[in-house]
Amino acid sequence: MKFNFRPGPRNSITDVDNIRVGQAEDSEVWTGTSVILFDSPAVAGVDVRGGAPGTRDTDALNPSCLVDRVDAIVLSGGSVFGLGASSAVTDTLASRGIGFPIGPARAPIVPSAVLFDLLNGGNKSWGEKSPYWNLGKSALDAASLDFKLGNAGAGFGAKAGPLKGGLGSASSISGDGLQIGAIVAVNCVGSPLMPGQSSLWAWPFEQANEMGGQPVPTGPIDFESAAEAWTGSPLDSLAGENTTIGLVATNAKLTKAEAQRVAIMAQDGYARSIRPVHTPFDGDTVFAASTGTWGHDNENRADLVNRIGLVAADCLARAVARGVYEATTLGKFPGYKEVHGKNLRGPRK
Repeated sequence: MKFNFRPGPRNSITDVDNIRVGQAEDSEVWTGTSVILFDSPAVAGVDVRGGAPGTRDTDALNPSCLVDRVDAIVLSGGSVFGLGASSAVTDTLASRGIGFPIGPARAPIVPSAVLFDLLNGGNKSWGEKSPYWNLGKSALDAASLDFKLGNAGAGFGAKAGPLKGGLGSASSISGDGLQIGAIVAVNCVGSPLMPGQSSLWAWPFEQANEMGGQPVPTGPIDFESAAEAWTGSPLDSLAGENTTIGLVATNAKLTKAEAQRVAIMAQDGYARSIRPVHTPFDGDTVFAASTGTWGHDNENRADLVNRIGLVAADCLARAVARGVYEATTLGKFPGYKEVHGKNLRGPRK
């Protein structure tokens, strides 16, 4: 089993074959939507661990269900209103003749997850029609290989513990052509920052200066004091007011059951980059997708899934950290670099 992985040329999920990402934001509402579009239908699975999820069509990803491919995945702000973005993607893809065939009709399969950003200070007085259908359509139309991180897409209005959250992505490519990528909108109740430090929890996983050259933590962590702070932090929130939502993808050929196992393993990426995580106040969700352009007939299936899941978890942790690192101050939530940028080490020799 080879583990000579390096970041891809874009260090984003679009380093995985047949994936494009489109994003749209509303700078008045302080929210946005991200659409992950597959050039051809992808096998997908999902794992939901947060106590207050907001999702659509996740049951269809159960390995026992009929549908075995998805056309796109939507990550959005807006809580329940944000599910309107996936309606726009579904409508538009159907108009293009894309979707699960049912006789002459087409039913696009677009699983979705949303995060809560309704109390971040933006103008939410939209009346009878929320902006999310238009955001979903605009994001789909903007799908490309290159996209912004930080205050972008579903991460535009996000927060991460005491800091501004954001949209992050990362990739890992092996020498034998196996591609793994992650994209995530970070809006957690827990903190991505080590208590009393300038280091992000995911600092050991940094590659190619993607987090600005994270400082090495100084001194031991006072976990007892930190635990007291974390325990009290949700008191200012209500269940469902947070959530970290993401997708890991690979070009390896996987079954639905294998994709589900990769999603389960990838959840560890949240645990490596956020503390606490999977709380009653979050709706943490990880999708996993296989575009199926890489594979060997003699590959040991269990070893392959183990290899992908292990790297996907690290990749997701890096994506979480990059989302926070790239985010800039919005409202009362400061950007990481504005607060801790002076402690970054820059490129490592």
